[in-house]
Parts: sequence; C-alpha cells; structure tokens
Amino acid sequence: MTLYSDPICPYSHRTRLAITEKDIAVTIRNSRLEPWSEEIAASVPYGKSPVLVNRDTILFDSVIIIDYLDARFLQAPLYPLEPAAKAKLKLMLHRIDHDWYALWDALSDTKKAKMAAAKRTLREDLTVLSPLFETGPYFMSETFSILDCSLAPLLWRLPLLNITLPDKAKAVETYANRLFDRPSFKASLTNEERAMRP
Repeated sequence: MTLYSDPICPYSHRTRLAITEKDIAVTIRNSRLEPWSEEIAASVPYGKSPVLVNRDTILFDSVIIIDYLDARFLQAPLYPLEPAAKAKLKLMLHRIDHDWYALWDALSDTKKAKMAAAKRTLREDLTVLSPLFETGPYFMSETFSILDCSLAPLLWRLPLLNITLPDKAKAVETYANRLFDRPSFKASLTNEERAMRP
C-alpha cells in the first residue's frame, strides 16, 4: 500500500497518525514532490491528498481511508464495536470535520479578516468544549480513537496559527500533551510538522 501525503496538511497528518497507531506497513510518499500517475489523478476528483493506493483500490478523503484501514486491519481499533457508541463517535467526528477542519483554508488564507474570524471560532469552540477533554484519557473515551487522530494534528498546529487558549481551556492543553507524547504521534510527524513547534 502507498499513501500520497502532503507533509503539512492536517488531513494527511491524521491519516498518517492512524496508520502509525495501527502499525500498518504503508509506503508514504510526499505528494508535493512525487506527482501522481494519470490513473490516480483520474480517480481523485478534488486533486488533494491524502490518497491511498492498494493494488486496484484508490481511495481519497482521510476519513474514508481511515475507515478502510480500520476495517481491514483489526489491531488497535479506532472505532467502538457497539453501534450506539460508534454512531455517537461518528457524530462528534462530523462536528470536528464540519466545524474545525473546514476552517483550515481560512486559517491559512492571506485575508486577515477571514483568518482572524477562523482563529476566533476555533479558540472559542475549544474553550467551550474544554470539559469534554476531562472525561477520560482520550477524547470522550477510555481508548484512543479516530477522534484523537483528528484532534491531535489540529492541536499541534495551534502555535503555528498563533492561537493561544485561555486558562479555562487548560484541559485541552493537558489532553494535547498526552497525545503528543504517544510514540505513534511522534512517528507520524514529518520534518515540516516537527518544525511547527519550538
């Protein structure tokens, strides 16, 4: 299997984190340096990483890729087995994607007003939801899940975005540091991502 991954993109980062957490043998290629084949390009309508290639299967979208890998490789599951718990987790994953990942383009935009509004939204949302980061060792769970795969890359990028959380969101920082200490998280970082924090 080969993953075409952008070295600074949070979507690619969460996919790499899921791969390292599950200890799956995948060749990771830098999508900025290695152009896709015509076959891959034809199968990826949005032209964005990450893209997973496994023989005749070509998948795009980080959540679809992670779902595929989690179903195929049963070690270190990223979703609960119980249907109601799985549905609840997917609802929160939808919120993370819709409310926070969707801000990424604005957060890296050159228009200051757009960027400032996105930063304010992310800071305020994390502060309001701070109590959820205290409910267990992982986000809303006793075990590491796709929610943690999704949150860790965003939280890692807060200093790069010049976002400082208030004291009342201390639980978010504690949670983030716990994730950053995991061997799988450290292994998932590219050189460019390591340079995002001092």
